[in-house]
Amino acid sequence: MTSIEFTGNLGSTAVRKLRKKKLQNGLPFMINAKELPTDQCYLEYPDGSIKLVTVKHSSRVMDVMRELTTTEATDLRRRFHFSYHP
Repeated sequence: MTSIEFTGNLGSTAVRKLRKKKLQNGLPFMINAKELPTDQCYLEYPDGSIKLVTVKHSSRVMDVMRELTTTEATDLRRRFHFSYHP
């Protein structure tokens, strides 16, 4: 999986293209957010769901902590300027 933190306009187009490509190919897109601990991130899935996961780096295993509500997912996409791609 690819991990990219949205940091500004320079990389925003590339991030959106990569996200769209991954979701269109049926793969989840990893979203890192500064407010999360370093071992947590969001995974956005092609069906539009977003899950908060804990990453166990030593084994590359991800444990799902919870699925975001529709409102939370919409707010997160808005925050990162991502359009909805179900």
